Amino acid sequence: MTSPPPAALFDVTFLAVLAVALAATGALAGLLAGLLGVGGGIVIVPVLYHVFTELGIDEAVRMHVAVGTSLATIVPTAVVSARSHRRRGAVDGDLLRTWGPAILVGVLVGTVAGGAVKGPVLTGVFAVVALLVAAHMAFAPEGRVLAARLPGPGVGMPLAAAIGGISVMMGIGGGTLSVPILTTFSYPMRRAVGTASAIGLIIGIPGAIGFAWSGLGVADRPPWSLGYVNLLGFVLLVPMTMLAAPWGARLAHTINPRLLRRVFSFFLFLTAMRMMYGLYPRG
Repeated sequence: MTSPPPAALFDVTFLAVLAVALAATGALAGLLAGLLGVGGGIVIVPVLYHVFTELGIDEAVRMHVAVGTSLATIVPTAVVSARSHRRRGAVDGDLLRTWGPAILVGVLVGTVAGGAVKGPVLTGVFAVVALLVAAHMAFAPEGRVLAARLPGPGVGMPLAAAIGGISVMMGIGGGTLSVPILTTFSYPMRRAVGTASAIGLIIGIPGAIGFAWSGLGVADRPPWSLGYVNLLGFVLLVPMTMLAAPWGARLAHTINPRLLRRVFSFFLFLTAMRMMYGLYPRG
């Protein structure tokens, strides 16, 4: 599907379709986040990517806008989540002080790289990491650990920087990567989830600002975009995500969690393969 002419991007019908698609994306992201305990970004980015594809948004910008918009939505949801976990004593301040600077360095490097590379590169990064996440969710034995404690600075700092850099280029919060990594080193699950919510702020704030800045003046973005952050998407995604997340959390108690993880891993697998297929030139 070819990109619509600039005038069509402000057509009332186009805006209405875009608004409905964004609201539905937010509801789906919130529902799955509540069901599976994953960050909404791992759902928002691929769904936005496919929505923008169907609406004819240019390939050069569609993944950048999906990532930038997702990063912006992380901020308010991470604030609410981190405050809730902090009240329950589930946010590890010592770990944040130790890993936080390295995560931030990774975020800054990833933000600069993400704004500079072409859209297909961002798509490829997301697809590859999504495949790894899907494989982990589907096949990793529960309770398996690599070590009895977190690694020292020689391994921990590069690991933290990689979490920040990869996450910001994918448009996801800290939970998707940091929770499985932390628990692999015998870190308590609830504390990992709570600390990951605070890591989401370290990723989301500079990441959203960076993508907004790097996209200023770029042609063919969707309407109501500040750089690579779609403001219409932000306004619709955040409340729908936060509204639907409790529904998913309640539903999670009635469905087998192992089955849920495998269904979601299959969704991620199909999404990643669809993205990879789109990277190959045709014609």
